[in-house]
Amino acid sequence: MKINYLLLRLTREKYINRWVILLIDLFLSVFSTITSLALISYILDHDYSNLVIFKVFLVSSFCSIISFFIVQTYKGIIRHSAFTETGRIAMASSLKVAIILPILFLATDAFSFRSFLLGSVIDFFLTFFILTIFRVFLITAYTFMVSSMTSRSKDKLLIFGHENSSPALLNDSFLRENSSYQVEGILRFGPRISMRIGIYKVYFVSDQAEFNRLVNRYNIKAILFTDYKVVKEESERLVRFCEKKKIRMLLLPSIDELQGGKIQLRTLPEVRIEDLLGREEIRINMEEIANSLRGKVVLVTGAAGSIGSELCRQLCHFGLKQLVLFDSAETPMHNIRLELEEKFPDVEFTPVMGDIRMIHRVESIYQRFHPQIVFHAAAYKHVPLMEENPCEAVHTNVYGTRNVADMAVKYEVDKFIMVSTDKAVNPTNVMGASKRLAEMYVQSLSIAISKGRYSGKTRFITTRFGNVLGSNGSVIPRFREQLAKGGPLTVTHPDIIRYFMTIPEACRLVLEAAFMGKGNEIFVFDMGTPVKIADLARRMIELAGLVPEQDIEIKYTGLRPGEKLYEELLATKENTLPTENEKIYRAQVREYDYEDICTVMNPLIDLAIRVDKMGTVRMMKGIVPEFKSKNSEYEVLDKVE
Repeated sequence: MKINYLLLRLTREKYINRWVILLIDLFLSVFSTITSLALISYILDHDYSNLVIFKVFLVSSFCSIISFFIVQTYKGIIRHSAFTETGRIAMASSLKVAIILPILFLATDAFSFRSFLLGSVIDFFLTFFILTIFRVFLITAYTFMVSSMTSRSKDKLLIFGHENSSPALLNDSFLRENSSYQVEGILRFGPRISMRIGIYKVYFVSDQAEFNRLVNRYNIKAILFTDYKVVKEESERLVRFCEKKKIRMLLLPSIDELQGGKIQLRTLPEVRIEDLLGREEIRINMEEIANSLRGKVVLVTGAAGSIGSELCRQLCHFGLKQLVLFDSAETPMHNIRLELEEKFPDVEFTPVMGDIRMIHRVESIYQRFHPQIVFHAAAYKHVPLMEENPCEAVHTNVYGTRNVADMAVKYEVDKFIMVSTDKAVNPTNVMGASKRLAEMYVQSLSIAISKGRYSGKTRFITTRFGNVLGSNGSVIPRFREQLAKGGPLTVTHPDIIRYFMTIPEACRLVLEAAFMGKGNEIFVFDMGTPVKIADLARRMIELAGLVPEQDIEIKYTGLRPGEKLYEELLATKENTLPTENEKIYRAQVREYDYEDICTVMNPLIDLAIRVDKMGTVRMMKGIVPEFKSKNSEYEVLDKVE
């Protein structure tokens, strides 16, 4: 019991004191030198006096300390030592021998040239070999103790990843020390081959039956995927195997997530539905974007929302002069402020409370900070709520956008990037129509400026994309809540489909569009393949290790007011042009005269402010003729028209 307790204490220590390591290294180094002296004495058949041996002992001690302090071999944490650490030991051994030779040459005449040459070679190799073996012994002993003491308390997992990722993962001991799982080995697909990578055995499977036998034999509780791309590639094979066997699927966090403090390694994150729906990582021109933003004052409206907050996180990497966060939601603003203060202590940012519908408050922000670039993400976005409150949709999405855009022109903002939605295309609901109206105002203002009809220098750019995974109020968080309660999962219609994109991906494309945009453009993002929401619900149930319709019911509730079965990214009369980024297209849309838009916009906003519900929607349909309501009380207005 005492031995086990001692071993446990040793494995919990962070590291051996560096001075202890230095003393051990010193002893081994001097031992190597004395052993070398004994060997050359034997080889050359020459006896050395006790005085000579004592001088060699003192000189070796002095030179070893000097070399170790210069190369700093004792400062590394031995259990994290990699192959490159042998280079440091070789440098220390060489330096030690290089210093010993001239000192001994001056201190004694007992050695011949042949003795010096032979002794230096033997001393170098002995020192290098013994110090290296000492570290290998410590690493092996530590690994053995950790494995023996934790194997009973940790669940076992197998690692699955690309061949070039697993060795790099296994050569580092951070997973063994910080994870709540014990690594049993590495999983591969293919015929059985006897193979090891590092200290771990490689297990091969080819189908579900072999996978089940492997899991049962070794009592495997989880599979660890090394990166997001691997999860996507295995979504129809290994992920399915795990779902059927109810094996947990874990994803190794990225370096950015660990450094950003989003994830603690001790609790490895599970594979999420986002990891299966997403596409390959989008590559954007980070260096050129950074050059275009460095030293600038940037304003983000809706900065506490899903898109706005992620934009702020990404903007903090580009060396801004100042980042201004503008939002009306107090608690979310407080939360994003605390997050940015913790993650980006060197970035100057200012959170400002306010409402884009208050023109004087908006102007005070421009007057105080004089932003050079504005990202306009503030908007009401939930379709059912805006169907019930159309006046608020116009007041915020149209009037609020006009306030922010007009002040951008007045205070000579360089670029104004508006975040729009796919629901603005052939809108069937108030929210989509209000965003289309905002697009029309921004676009017509931009064209008027570019043609010299309106004074200003601001370049306006609009970006359109679909649903973002995990955003506030979106379907996936809703499904997670329903799963936690035991179901049912509610889907509006068996055939309803939606485009999905991750929040970071959407924000990267917004930044790319902001960089490449010259003004007057509406950029459309490649949203990939649309996903049937009913299939999404089934997959989330399966990921939870449950059976759809057996463990968790899927309940169809019917389309909500203003909701359509599918979303479009372009209207029928529009087409697109390619851009430098294959994931971004430029929409060729109908142009509107700025004066005409202002003429119809003013009475519309007046109706909204007076809360004339039917009058507001009727006028919206007049301005946006493609706006045809579905499943809504406003369908009667279409029939009248």
